[in-house]
Amino acid sequence: MTLASTIPQAALPSPSTAVWQLGPLPLRAYALCIIAGIVVACVVTERRLRQRGVAPGAVLDIAVWAVPTGIIGARIYHVLTSPEKYFGAGGEPLKAFAIWEGGLGIWGAVAGGAIGAWIAARQLGIPFTVVADALAPGLPLAQAVGRLGNWFNNELYGGLTTLPWGLRVHDMDPSNPGHAKVVDGEPVLLPGLYHPTFLYEALWNVGVAALVLLLDRKLRLGKGRAFALYVMGYTAGRFWIELMRTDEATHILGVRLNVFTSALVFLGALIYFLRVRGPREYLVPIGGPTPAPAATGGDVSQVDLSQREAGAQATAPEGYRVVGEEQFRAYRDTGVVPDGPDAAADDDTPGHDAAVDDDDAPGPVATGDAAPDDREAGDVPAGDERAGTTGPRATDRES
Repeated sequence: MTLASTIPQAALPSPSTAVWQLGPLPLRAYALCIIAGIVVACVVTERRLRQRGVAPGAVLDIAVWAVPTGIIGARIYHVLTSPEKYFGAGGEPLKAFAIWEGGLGIWGAVAGGAIGAWIAARQLGIPFTVVADALAPGLPLAQAVGRLGNWFNNELYGGLTTLPWGLRVHDMDPSNPGHAKVVDGEPVLLPGLYHPTFLYEALWNVGVAALVLLLDRKLRLGKGRAFALYVMGYTAGRFWIELMRTDEATHILGVRLNVFTSALVFLGALIYFLRVRGPREYLVPIGGPTPAPAATGGDVSQVDLSQREAGAQATAPEGYRVVGEEQFRAYRDTGVVPDGPDAAADDDTPGHDAAVDDDDAPGPVATGDAAPDDREAGDVPAGDERAGTTGPRATDRES
């Protein structure tokens, strides 16, 4: 009995083309999937940042730094862990810059992106842990979308299988990147069906995002623990998925390098998650506009927008001060910036007042007219602690 006779009729198809020409401009599916993933991550992160008190649009300032450094880090990791393809016998060094052909290492992407996000957070005056926790569910969703690029490229699949979700894989033409080899007018398929390991990882990442959202809502994680939870969830899946992959990779003691990396990173995230304690962090602005007082009637999730004029521009704050959940709720209700140093609780006990909840607690709404206060905007009372005030003052941007 041959392998062909055991292949079921049901199978997942693969595209035979991953590049389309729009005049002189090539549209590459891999790049489009990466861009779509970045957009998804930005949308989720923006929402979560605003729920914690960050001014609208901050995620774009962070992305300007984090996306380029993340891509650079991802490519550096890929090239360093697969050097023979570029610098070995018959290698092409200039191909190290051809990121559109695939080859971005998630470990380098996270490390490089973290550096860029840290720089941006310092400039905006936002604690880096707030940014990391806000990003925690958006990043695995972005990875899930990005994995579709591997499907278009016919890459990162596993071994042979007879399962009904086995993947048909095209024999791609190295002399014509992004296109399958063609014989008699038909794209050539590799014999048999293969495990779609990129799909396994994409589905796992969606599950990780759901897990982070669920536990973050229940435990009200802070101090970077939501991000550590994402890292643990992702690396646990990557460990077993990596063992199924058959593409070229660097091996240590007969085991793929990324298997060791997954295990080590998981342990590091676990130690951080268990050792670090602290409540969820909320922010109030320093030197910027405050929200209008909430409408009376007992519903603290409502914010009075009557003072907001059409077309009014909101001024970004100079920085932020970390406060506890009670202070943040009071600030959102009254528009009055609380006095004194950080007042966040010393524990992360779940079940704090649900008035500040992920589902019904938007961050402060920037208005054209600040609420009345005893001091002029920009005056900071003695004892205030600023988060990351080493950066320059933010400029005006549209709300």
